[in-house]
Amino acid sequence: MKIAIDFDGTIVEHKYPEIGRVRPFAFQTLKMLQEKGHLLILWTYRSGKTLDEAVEFCRRHGLEFYAINNNYPEEEYDPKKSRKIDCDCYIDDRNLGGIKSWGEIYQMLHPEDLENAKRLIKRKPFWKRK
Repeated sequence: MKIAIDFDGTIVEHKYPEIGRVRPFAFQTLKMLQEKGHLLILWTYRSGKTLDEAVEFCRRHGLEFYAINNNYPEEEYDPKKSRKIDCDCYIDDRNLGGIKSWGEIYQMLHPEDLENAKRLIKRKPFWKRK
């Protein structure tokens, strides 16, 4: 499955043009998805220097993408074509209803792997528990 993933607000907290703090379990989940054979595409508003910084940030956290703001690695930007990525699903903080936790995202993509999903689901703060 090809999955397009946003950077700001999705992998890290939204602090654009700065790089925010890593969202809990973001890199662990993305690496697990790669291990399961998914092709991950970084699909972000960033370009130029800020894009290079985001890509390097992900590399330092052990994550390499199949493609960056393109459908495949060799694709060259063409302003006559849509920037929308051809993929099976998008993970973005601007989704209707907002961004889920990375554990919930993993569980939605791999409901058969409940054991790993449980490890990625962050417990609610004590004041929100019943």
